[in-house]
Amino acid sequence: MSASELEATVGALGIDLGNTNTVVCAARSELLLEEPSVMLLRDSGARRPKVAAVGHDARSLVGRTSNGVSAVRPLRDGVITDLDTAQAYIRAVLHKLAPHRWQRLRIHAVVGVPLGATPLERRALLEAAEEAGLHRPALLAEPIAGAIGCGIDPLDRRTHLAVDIGGGTAEVTAFCFGEVVAHRSSRVAGDEMTMAVFHHLREQHGILLGELDAEDIKVRCSTEEGPTIAVAGRDAATGRPKVATVTIEELQAAMRPVIDAIVQTLAACMDDLPPQSVGDVLSEGLLAFGGGSLARGVHHRLDEALGFSVKPAERPLTCVAEGAAKALRDRRLLDAFRGW
Repeated sequence: MSASELEATVGALGIDLGNTNTVVCAARSELLLEEPSVMLLRDSGARRPKVAAVGHDARSLVGRTSNGVSAVRPLRDGVITDLDTAQAYIRAVLHKLAPHRWQRLRIHAVVGVPLGATPLERRALLEAAEEAGLHRPALLAEPIAGAIGCGIDPLDRRTHLAVDIGGGTAEVTAFCFGEVVAHRSSRVAGDEMTMAVFHHLREQHGILLGELDAEDIKVRCSTEEGPTIAVAGRDAATGRPKVATVTIEELQAAMRPVIDAIVQTLAACMDDLPPQSVGDVLSEGLLAFGGGSLARGVHHRLDEALGFSVKPAERPLTCVAEGAAKALRDRRLLDAFRGW
């Protein structure tokens, strides 16, 4: 593939670096990558560990490798915690998309960032993206990017309300005519739902799980139709393998306090809305996306707390990257929300 051909296909990207999943779309909204945000590092004796695997390959090996290999997540609470790790991760993702170094020249990208991220956290993400090889990357608030990916124009003169519940952050944002009208953010989100499942199974059933196994159980609570699910783990008392049958209802009950805490924080955004905006939101409803929005009971609690109808996104897991990619074709969107 020539450099010009790559520029036309992979050379302009929308990137959603999530706690749980990383999604990359081309500027034409073509989905290029959707993989877990996990990286395996091998201690090779050098100053920096070597990247052994990333994405699906890394997740499938978690807990199955020697002591010299460690699993890391590049982000926590939606932002970078270690610059070197984030650089290595973004570089590995780009390598999967364009294996040859010459193919990665002058790749432009818009990267999603939590609206509630601090200026220091934003600078860290930009620095990591640039050092990884992206050419002059730009940032776009994830709630805005997700709304764009769902077909909403944030430059519209009507107020729109969007809620993004990811793994590390949950944010509700009202925006109108290129400005953020109101915003509330919580760093209690999908990861805390996973930990609620983990603690419940350990305390009530004596089963120890890894973090990824607990995450899978959380997802199964929302996707499986039966009243119970089988959970396999290690017996907390004996250390031996153990299988238990757990009801979905009790797992939902374990997650409910976390969901309520998220919704209460987000509901406070309603107090900040201008009166005229309330009418817009009442007629338009609330757009919900992000992996955490798929948990059973979330839409019902949002509806109860906010008083607006909840409209789930058609592609809740990929719309942020899709919207970031669309913003590459309309610089007005990036210019309007550059200060947020």
